[in-house]
Amino acid sequence: MAFRGWPSEALEFYEGLEADNSKTYWTAHKDVYEDQVRAPMQALLDDLEAEFGAGRIFRPYRDVRFSADKSPYKTAIAARLERGGYIHLSATGLGAGSGMYVMERDQLARYRAAVDDDKTGPLLAAIVAEAAADGVRIHGHDQLKRVPRGYPADHPRADLLRHKGVVAWKEWQVAPWLGTATAKRRVADFLRASVPLNQWLASYVGPSIPDA
Repeated sequence: MAFRGWPSEALEFYEGLEADNSKTYWTAHKDVYEDQVRAPMQALLDDLEAEFGAGRIFRPYRDVRFSADKSPYKTAIAARLERGGYIHLSATGLGAGSGMYVMERDQLARYRAAVDDDKTGPLLAAIVAEAAADGVRIHGHDQLKRVPRGYPADHPRADLLRHKGVVAWKEWQVAPWLGTATAKRRVADFLRASVPLNQWLASYVGPSIPDA
């Protein structure tokens, strides 16, 4: 089945779940989740697979073992793409992300060295600026208040050095086009705009190496 957007029932499902995050609500509306929320997401992933790799939808259940909030269900559906990419739909709209949300210690060390380098650092700064011109924000999910120890406070890329992870992110508020194939086009355009960031991260940071 080709992706044709999410119907209004998908957003209404999450509005209801936010108001009543209970097994009773979930059970009563599970068919809406399967048909109007999950099925379109799977169709979107199938359409994107040839260019961005296979996708995987996250489970709708929250892990409440170590959380003060015992609400059992996530109030959004999310999926990850094999070649880099994250898609998120909730009652407030659609979001897409890409990059390295959290870096392990060895990745962070390589990232900071690459940002500091006078060749690779400006490359990342240019990627950030170009993405911003395309309406894509690249930022860190968390960051230090100051530059890391060992780097000058007035470093030309101080903001990038403070990041603990680097992601591209874009959000779209609820609009009629969410119920059409335009949603796929916008997500695909975002993912293509994120390719330079992912290539930079793959080249200069790479996966975590145990015991590195």
